[in-house]
Amino acid sequence: MNNLAASAKKFMKNKNMITIVGVVAILILLYIGYSTQINNAVEPISIPVATQTIQPKTEITDDMVQVIDMPNVSLSDNVIRSRTQIVGKYSNVNSVIPEGSMFYTDTVIDGDELPDASFAKVKAGEVVYNFPVDMESTYGNSIFPGNKIDIYMKVGDGRDEKIMIGKLIENIEVLAVKDSSGRAVFEDTSETRNPAMMIFGLKTDLYLLLKKASYMGTLGVELYPVPHGGNVDTEGATQVSTQQLVDYIEAHSVNIPIPEETTDDPLLPTLSQTGGQRNTVTITFPDGCDGQYTCTYVKDNGKSQRVTKKTQNVVYTGNGKLTATVQEENGTAHSITVDIPLTNSTNSNTSNTNN
Repeated sequence: MNNLAASAKKFMKNKNMITIVGVVAILILLYIGYSTQINNAVEPISIPVATQTIQPKTEITDDMVQVIDMPNVSLSDNVIRSRTQIVGKYSNVNSVIPEGSMFYTDTVIDGDELPDASFAKVKAGEVVYNFPVDMESTYGNSIFPGNKIDIYMKVGDGRDEKIMIGKLIENIEVLAVKDSSGRAVFEDTSETRNPAMMIFGLKTDLYLLLKKASYMGTLGVELYPVPHGGNVDTEGATQVSTQQLVDYIEAHSVNIPIPEETTDDPLLPTLSQTGGQRNTVTITFPDGCDGQYTCTYVKDNGKSQRVTKKTQNVVYTGNGKLTATVQEENGTAHSITVDIPLTNSTNSNTSNTNN
């Protein structure tokens, strides 16, 4: 024991040996630290990547994302490393995410951050409607996106015409409330924004009905939102049904003319409609029906009628179909077909062919 203590004491007095041991210890520590750092850098980490090219403003669904292993050293700080932070979000408005690409924090955003987020929520088969509102009609700016509303209609001024009130459309989901500059009223901002428009989606028939009613201000028609299921004060007015309101709108609607076909084909006939007790459709043919071309029309499924003048009036008292054709000498036909609506109907379908 005394010999061991003496040897240690002698070793401690040897400065060269102490230096060598110190250098070796430092080298060992450096090696361990370097090895640990290298192992951490090359250690694989599970990272979500795109399974397909994702266009801007696209909702990212589960099938668009897969997880692969990548070395940690190849990842930057703005790479999203969790699948749950991606699925259900949207690609940014100016970002195309290529197939196989990683997802970055500046390319993936919440749906509410999209400039036109309300339009992305419109259901298939619906049309976006921009309904004018103000602070009073929104109950002091208390109708929020996601709320359900009914649209009520008031008719008459109480003097020349008795006031009627009824529910025109019900159970509409509000998609957005915006100010006069198109900014979302309920964004997280310290700026006061007054509601000017309420955005929601409607089926085409309801869209047309509400649009026609909105043009009847001169008849004392007023449209206003009510929280779904809420009560409306009808004192001094006659409460009417939805169907009665629809009948009123249709009875006071102006015929919408059949639009002329916009085409580069100079031989295609054009059609226009005027109203009244009957629907009169005027067919306008190109010059040359008196010899150069064979011009005909077919009312409903009847017999083809030859025309030698430039215009031809065809009268309908109800729904029907009209086809007008210009045929060249070589047999090429320029044909247009329209569905004729009843008076005050807005449904018209046109098609044209060039054979």
